[in-house]
Amino acid sequence: PNGTADGSPAEMIEQQWGIQIERTMLSAGGYMVDFRFRVLDTAKARPILDRRVQPYLIDQATGAQFIVPSPPKVGQLRSGKTIREGAVYAILFANPGKYMKSGNKVTVVVGDFRACDIVVQ
Repeated sequence: PNGTADGSPAEMIEQQWGIQIERTMLSAGGYMVDFRFRVLDTAKARPILDRRVQPYLIDQATGAQFIVPSPPKVGQLRSGKTIREGAVYAILFANPGKYMKSGNKVTVVVGDFRACDIVVQ
């Protein structure tokens, strides 16, 4: 009756957004945070891969926010021009000064999508 689905946050994300979070890890020598997820349902996952929506990452301990860099020649550092079921997609967040460390808890936000308590590897 309280409006929440039964099950873990991961199951709720799968049901509501049609994705499964694969891993979130430091990359590019620690200067990027690499968020990877598998698409289980293309229709549900479409808003997460909408390139008009600017994703960001929140460090839960401090509230600091990190954006997806958009280098002029490359564009946004995220995949998803075409969405295929079963495919794994990545969103790369800037980590200036190697602020985020392995073990930090983060929230990934893309429009209405929020995934909380993700531990950076």
